[in-house]
Amino acid sequence: MIQLSAAHRGIAERLICLHDEIKAENSLVALSRIAVALYDPATDILKTFIHSSDGDNPVDGSSALMAGSPSLMQLASTGARRIVNDLGPAARSGREFARKLYDAGYRSSYTVPISNKGTLYGFLFFNSFQDGFFQPPVIQRLRPYAELISLAVMRELDTVRMMQAAVKVIRSVSSARDEETGSHLARMAHYARLIATKMHDRHGLTDEYIEFLFQFCPLHDVGKVAVPDSVLLKPGSLTTDEFEQMKGHVAKGVEIIDLMMRDFGLKTMPYFDVLRNIVAYHHETLDGRGYPYGLSGGQIPVESRIAAVADVFDALTSVRPYKAAWTNEEALNLLRRNAGVKYDPECVEILASSGQEIAHIQARFIETVYD
Repeated sequence: MIQLSAAHRGIAERLICLHDEIKAENSLVALSRIAVALYDPATDILKTFIHSSDGDNPVDGSSALMAGSPSLMQLASTGARRIVNDLGPAARSGREFARKLYDAGYRSSYTVPISNKGTLYGFLFFNSFQDGFFQPPVIQRLRPYAELISLAVMRELDTVRMMQAAVKVIRSVSSARDEETGSHLARMAHYARLIATKMHDRHGLTDEYIEFLFQFCPLHDVGKVAVPDSVLLKPGSLTTDEFEQMKGHVAKGVEIIDLMMRDFGLKTMPYFDVLRNIVAYHHETLDGRGYPYGLSGGQIPVESRIAAVADVFDALTSVRPYKAAWTNEEALNLLRRNAGVKYDPECVEILASSGQEIAHIQARFIETVYD
């Protein structure tokens, strides 16, 4: 289970507290579930994020193409809100999310798009075990809460996006022109999300944690802006001194992240520890021979182990100044040979057994999406 300081646990716990506050009102006591799903425009995927539920949450770790839901697409385009006071017909029609909710006992639903200035962040869902719960008086009472939750979600995501934009500016004005293309960063982040999603149950990784892991992975090598081009883009092997210069990008990355946290007033950014761990420890190896700290085994945070496997796999299967691209099979064979020695064996096996998802990511992110 991921343990974080109270300041960095994000908005999931705040949502649970707000849900309890809402149900303190007699007219809203039957509000059984509040959930947020986020929209990724690069892939057209809607993915679960946070929730507060009286019963089980039947859609943890779920995602679906937005194109598969015409009603949500209409809400996104119009800004309208959807009230379904009987989930039965939708569940019986084969709509997967409606069926899962219905099977878990939920009977009515109220959906609000989360958007601002033409940007769709996702959707806010209210559910009740009670048929016909979302009548006009209930909707009226929920409006300020819907606004509050939507603003909180947008604020948290905008903070992360500001970090990403700042790093992008740093990279673009730096003299460094490294191999970390936008397409590499996108693929690496999606591989990390793929791995984390399949570690969901065993390690207690919440959808919220997985989303921030996904958002933070593209920042893993921000410190390379301080590495000279002569080292970063060298087509041959590095000398001992050059490799020491290259290794310095980790400490520089941590320095940059800490500086941004301090100067931008982002010390309470959710899951800051996850971001810092990814930047600081993604070159550590299980046998303690990684750098720069020589951590081993369980000393290496799970997010760092996930990021390392995702990063190495995409680096091997990409063209770099010093090498041709390896095939997926060649890259996975290397990871497997080093599983348990350098790389987390669970992360490696998840990736190795996800050939179809890997192919989809590679086909989708041939072109740069972050640059």
